[in-house]
Amino acid sequence: MNRKKRGILLVISGPAGSGKGTVVSLLRGMLPGIGFSVSATTRAPRPGERDGVHYFYITRAEFEEKIARGEILEHTEYCGNLYGTLRSEAERVLGAGEDLILEIETDGAMQIKRLFPDAVAVMLLPPDAATLEERLRGRGTETEEVIRSRLARAREELLLADRYDYIAVNETGGAEKCAADIAGILAAERLRPCRMKELTDRFFEPAGEDGSPENTENKNTPPSGDEVIL
Repeated sequence: MNRKKRGILLVISGPAGSGKGTVVSLLRGMLPGIGFSVSATTRAPRPGERDGVHYFYITRAEFEEKIARGEILEHTEYCGNLYGTLRSEAERVLGAGEDLILEIETDGAMQIKRLFPDAVAVMLLPPDAATLEERLRGRGTETEEVIRSRLARAREELLLADRYDYIAVNETGGAEKCAADIAGILAAERLRPCRMKELTDRFFEPAGEDGSPENTENKNTPPSGDEVIL
C-alpha cells in the first residue's frame, strides 16, 4: 500500500522590498498544486488586501492568546507589528502531502529551521542595496522613518544569510526567473535520498497485480491440520 508522503516545507524570506510577494505569487502559478499557509498579523491591512487571503488580521491581544495556547508555530515582531504562522495552517497542508510555502520574516525562518531541520530555507535578495532602497521609496506608502527602519533591519537580516540553504536574487524585471530558480530548488529537494526512502527501502519487494508491493506476510506459514496438502 502506498503511503502518502509528507510535504516539503519551503521557507522564503528576505528584506522588505526584496519582492517576496511577487515571486511567491509567480511560484504558485508555476506550481499550481503547491500549498500555501496564510499567516496572522497585528498590522492593519493595506489597500487591496483581504482577510484570510493575504493575512489573518487580528488584534495584539488575540495574537498573544494564540501564542500562549501554542497555536502559533513561529512569530516575530517587525516595525511594531506581530507576524506569525498558524500551526493549524501548516499541519493542514503538510499532512495532506502537499508542499508548503511559508513567506515569513528571517526571525521566523530561523525558528522553523530549529523545529523542522529538513525545511528548505531560501533567502530572497535584490541585486544590491541601492535597488532595495529604490524599491522601498517607490512604494510611496511608508514614511522616511519607516524606510530607514526597514533598511537598518535589512542589514541585520543579511547577517543570517549563511544559515539559509539557498539564496535567490530577484533582479529588477527578473521576478519570473527568480521564481523559476526556486521551483528548480524544490524539484531537486524532492530527489534527496532522505525523501526517497519509500522507493529505496522497498525497491526489491515483489509487486502485486496492482503494482504495489505484494503482501508476503503469510507466504511461509505452515498449513493447519484442517488443510489438505496435495
